[in-house]
Amino acid sequence: MTTGPGCGEVPTVMHVRCPDGLPEDLYRQVLELLSDLSPVVQALPPSAALVELKGALRYHGTDTRRLGEVLRVRTISRLGVDVRVGIGPSITVAATASAQVEAPGGVLAVAPGEAAGWLAPLPVEALHGIGPRQAEALHEYGIHTVGLLTAVAPATVQRLLGGRAGRLAAERARGIDPRPVVPRALPASASVRHAFDRHTLDGAAVRAALLDLVFQLGLLLRGRGQAARALTLCLRFAGGTSWERTRRLAEPSAHEDDLRQLAYQLMDAAGLQRGRLTGLVLRGEDLVDADQVAEQISLDGARESRLVAEQAADRIRAKFGDRAIGPAAVFRRAS
Repeated sequence: MTTGPGCGEVPTVMHVRCPDGLPEDLYRQVLELLSDLSPVVQALPPSAALVELKGALRYHGTDTRRLGEVLRVRTISRLGVDVRVGIGPSITVAATASAQVEAPGGVLAVAPGEAAGWLAPLPVEALHGIGPRQAEALHEYGIHTVGLLTAVAPATVQRLLGGRAGRLAAERARGIDPRPVVPRALPASASVRHAFDRHTLDGAAVRAALLDLVFQLGLLLRGRGQAARALTLCLRFAGGTSWERTRRLAEPSAHEDDLRQLAYQLMDAAGLQRGRLTGLVLRGEDLVDADQVAEQISLDGARESRLVAEQAADRIRAKFGDRAIGPAAVFRRAS
């Protein structure tokens, strides 16, 4: 079901659901695309977000459903990720709507004047904020749909579910939810990961995988116009154990040369001997905008040459793809 704005009113809240298990770096990129639609974005990790659309509708000069479709086109074309989008006059209606969209993605917009009627036939467990135990308690009293919930006196619902929970359930079943979208971003970090096909003791394979992660992280940071103040390396071992350490860079950087040196230091600090690795995670921490990083005058000609080569490689990747050029050790082992 898709409804449009009616009676001069428009829904103002968008709830976006990403696929379960979406890597953090992709989730962050989805948030960045949302910020292109509206300055008011509330991250709901690990895979959802809220967007206030009132100002965005005036700015973009379009309707809510169109904005939802624009978002889907962008996430699919740029990230290969489809999203489920619910739009409504409140957080509850928008979040309930996004959950009704079948995977992999789609857009469902509910107009303010139609919210109560749209909610009524839904099972009570479909109402955003109603948990399994609350739904079970309502079922025991014959309350199976949101419409039946609205027919019960709020005081009775409070007796069934408890004071505050019952009051909220009764209000939200009627589409009443005054909560605003509160801008909230994720902590500034970016991560890349590698999973080995089988448990490995091969030091050369581990070092090549780490080098590939450095390559990916540098490309991700430079593409986002960011620099990392610190790196975190996480090693995952057979049996479910892990090892993690963080070290700070001398200066914020997104350059492969700087990231590689610190990543190797972190790996050396792990003191690997006979540990059977299953995967690696490399994370850039405490990110800053790259234009806030002062470029230091360097007397190291070799480093300056590497930075020039990095810029040229980035231009090649932009034209021919991320894997058009990269570290020889990584490409040799991948071939």
